Amino acid sequence: MIVVETREQLATARAAASGTVAVVMTMGALHDGHAELLRTARAEADTLLLTIFVNPLQFAPGEDLDRYPRTLEADLAVARAAGVDIAFTPTQDVMYPQGVPTVRVDPGPAGNELEGASRPGFFHGVLTVVNKLFQLTRPHVAYFGEKDYQQLGMIRAMVRDFDLPIDVRGVPTVREPDGLALSSRNRYLAPAERQSALVLSRALRKAASDTEDPVAAGIAEYATEPEVKLDYFVLTDPMLGPAPAHGPARLLTAAWVGGTRLIDNIEVQLP
Repeated sequence: MIVVETREQLATARAAASGTVAVVMTMGALHDGHAELLRTARAEADTLLLTIFVNPLQFAPGEDLDRYPRTLEADLAVARAAGVDIAFTPTQDVMYPQGVPTVRVDPGPAGNELEGASRPGFFHGVLTVVNKLFQLTRPHVAYFGEKDYQQLGMIRAMVRDFDLPIDVRGVPTVREPDGLALSSRNRYLAPAERQSALVLSRALRKAASDTEDPVAAGIAEYATEPEVKLDYFVLTDPMLGPAPAHGPARLLTAAWVGGTRLIDNIEVQLP
C-alpha cells in the first residue's frame, strides 16, 4: 500500500494506477462498516484508493470537529488488511490551500431537509469536499455506506447533475449483533448510553412492522428511552421524496444520546 499526503504524490500514484479505479472516502476512525466498503470495492475494482480526511466544512460551530476521533495508524492497518492500494491522507492545508473555499457546492432545497435542517450547511461541506476528492482521485466508481442514506442520495444527485463520469454505489449498513448501526461516533457513548442507543434500530424495526401508522409506532418506541432526545423520524420514498402509499420506502431517524447525535435508516416495503 502506498500512503500519500500531497496532491503531487497522489497524482503520481493515480497516474500509475491501472484498470478500474475505485475510491472509498472516509473521515478516518475506521470500523467494520468502513472495512465492508473497502472489501466490496476491492472485489469489484482493479485499483482501490482510500481517502482519510476530517473535513471541517461539514462541522457547524459547536459540533464535534475538535474531538472527532483521529486514529491514522490504526486506520492504515485496516486499509492494509482490506487490500487498499493507495491511501490519501491530506492535511487541511493540502485540501484547502487557499483557506476556507469561497465557492461551495449548493445542495439545493433537498440539502435543507432532515440532516440539512438539523445541521445547517452540512451538505454544502460534504458535497464540496467530495467533489474536490473526485477531481483529485478521478475514480471510475465510488462506494458510500447506506447508513448515511441522505448523503448517498445527495452525492448521486451531484454526480448526475454535474455529469461526472463516476458510478456511485451504496453498501448496506453494517450493524452490531444487537442492531446498533456502526458509526465512528459510537465510541463517544458511555456503556449506559450505548444501551439506550439501541432505541434507534428498535424504533425502525417497530415502525417497519406496523401497517397502520409506521411513524407513530417508531416515535412511540422512543418514548421507552426518556434519556434519548428524538430529532426526526420520517417515512419517505427511496429517493427521499414523499412517502408512497405502498411499495418500497425508507424510514430514517436521528436522535441525541447524551451528547452524541446518531442516525440510522432501513428499507421497508409498504403493503
